[in-house]
Amino acid sequence: MSEGVKTAEEKAAEARRGPGSRATNRHGPMAIGIPAEKPASFRPSAKRLLGLLRPERTSLYAVLAFAVSSVALNAVGPKILGRATDLIFAGVVGRQLPAGVSRDQAVADLRLNGNGTFADLVEGMPFLVPGAGIDFGAVGRVLLVVLAIYVVASLLQWAMSWILTGAVNRTIFELRSSVEDKLNRLPLPYFDNQPRGELLSRVTNDIDNVAQSLQQTLSQLLTSLLTVVAMVAMMLYISPLLAVIALVTIPVSMLVTAAIGKRSQKHFVQQWKSTGELNGIVEETFTGHQLVKVFGRQEEAREAFRAKNDDLFDAGFGAQFISGIIMPTMMFIGNLNYVVIAVVGGLRVASGSMTLGDVQAFIQYSRQFTQPLTQVASMANLLQSGVASAERVFDVLDAPEQQAESASPTVLDDPHGRVEFEDVSFAYAPETPLIEHLDLTVEPGQMVAIVGPTGAGKTTLVNLIMRFYELDSGRITLDGVDITDLSRRGLRREIGMVLQDTWLFGGTIRDNIAYGRPDASEEEVLAAARATYVDRFVHSLPDGYDTVLDAEAGNISAGEKQLITIARAFLSDPALLILDEATSSVDTRTELLVQHAMSALRQDRTSFVIAHRLSTIRDADLILVMEDGRIVEQGSHADLLARGGAFADLYAAQFRSAVAEPAG
Repeated sequence: MSEGVKTAEEKAAEARRGPGSRATNRHGPMAIGIPAEKPASFRPSAKRLLGLLRPERTSLYAVLAFAVSSVALNAVGPKILGRATDLIFAGVVGRQLPAGVSRDQAVADLRLNGNGTFADLVEGMPFLVPGAGIDFGAVGRVLLVVLAIYVVASLLQWAMSWILTGAVNRTIFELRSSVEDKLNRLPLPYFDNQPRGELLSRVTNDIDNVAQSLQQTLSQLLTSLLTVVAMVAMMLYISPLLAVIALVTIPVSMLVTAAIGKRSQKHFVQQWKSTGELNGIVEETFTGHQLVKVFGRQEEAREAFRAKNDDLFDAGFGAQFISGIIMPTMMFIGNLNYVVIAVVGGLRVASGSMTLGDVQAFIQYSRQFTQPLTQVASMANLLQSGVASAERVFDVLDAPEQQAESASPTVLDDPHGRVEFEDVSFAYAPETPLIEHLDLTVEPGQMVAIVGPTGAGKTTLVNLIMRFYELDSGRITLDGVDITDLSRRGLRREIGMVLQDTWLFGGTIRDNIAYGRPDASEEEVLAAARATYVDRFVHSLPDGYDTVLDAEAGNISAGEKQLITIARAFLSDPALLILDEATSSVDTRTELLVQHAMSALRQDRTSFVIAHRLSTIRDADLILVMEDGRIVEQGSHADLLARGGAFADLYAAQFRSAVAEPAG
């Protein structure tokens, strides 16, 4: 049985060998999930996330330039618009004064008549002409200027968003590519210790969330911060007193945001962690839904789902509720600030210290000043969610990689398949040795069968040949060359492997066979199919070799799936074959045919056959009997039976009645 699909006994056996084995952390359909990790701090992760944008510096500089220009235009707009208000108000007040006098004379007359407050108001209105009405021409010109300013500012904002969208999407494209490259460099033990659904959640959901967070927060954060600076500058220019009142909002807002954000960050981290765990349970339960139903474990599966769903609900509710408090709190602070500014500004207009247009502009600035602060506060939950997802992606990127390959790997021009184990030792965990000081030589063309009880190390032995794991000591050579001197790609190109667990991708039968050698000709693909008896059942399908297999290849039988995988190995024309109980899914008659085909394939090739059915290895040149990682017996089928040792015991356990029958 393959390393990826084990019986419960095999999993238990590997669990006894230590935490490095696959079974120790692999979750089955009833798995609850992995324990929560301590979340990384916010600041380093956010800094690293922003560092991903470094290659987009030119685009970001352009974004900054457009943002500054847009904010500057939006900042001067209210001040100019205030002039239109002053013109209208001056026209309304000017009608109440006698025509033909200057403004100074009108003010002096008002003071003589005891109208000091009204005189102060008129004195503070530079556009007032006594006796004149509203100058609609001047008002119209001001409004056209403001309109032009806002149109240009909007175009600059659009350009900024367009450039930033491209920069963020290119960054996420590179991040996805980095994660994909990283997954290809990670050793097999990493995947053994990661629930599949959890890993999928990190490389799909979490990256998508990072993209959404960057896209929505960067532009708003930049615009909001620049807007705050511009609004503060304009408020100080119009009225330092009112500006001081408005600026009190900043420290109060920062304290509120920091206090609430600190409480919500841990909930966001747990929310995405619970999402990954829940995905793991869903994926594994659906993958093994037949076993769940066969053993009547639906209720347990539902309970496991409910438990993780409850955890996700609690984390999500806590994160969203706590961070959601920020915005209404900020709005309350902003409204209080607005009331104070309106009252003080009205008093200053009445005293002639400010014009009505300046108060109107200042109120607009104060609203535009508090609005970006509110936006930043409302984005806090999105930003924290994105950083929490980034932490999970960085965990993948920071995982230890497989051992580096040789800078100048050896290339086997004409491999023959001679394999030699020289004093090989290996353990999944240092405290529980598995294979110790193993010596073995397999000559080209030999068929080596590996048998033994569950957990003996049979599949581990061939995984070491494939260099899925690195040796603790000793070395393995292929045609006299240490496999560590070969590139992994070069080594595995010389090895064909057929597992008990069939793997086919969505595509035609022809494409699945050609996966073993993409440059194979049509005739070579058909020859491999005929040699492995795929051709016998393909013609019964509606579209023959063009029949499209779905994701689960549910439109063909299990035995037919196995034949296609064997044909794929045939086509790859390897120097070394590894067959991990490869005929277990075919019927008895087809098995005989496949055995004949394999005999032809094994000519001049070394083959390792992991077998549980001992009847399939009678013609093996060498049989290795393994127990606890050691080769306890080796020899031919007849010799091992004659010895009456471990192999004879295994054989008797399977064929007790046949052994009891007298010969002849």
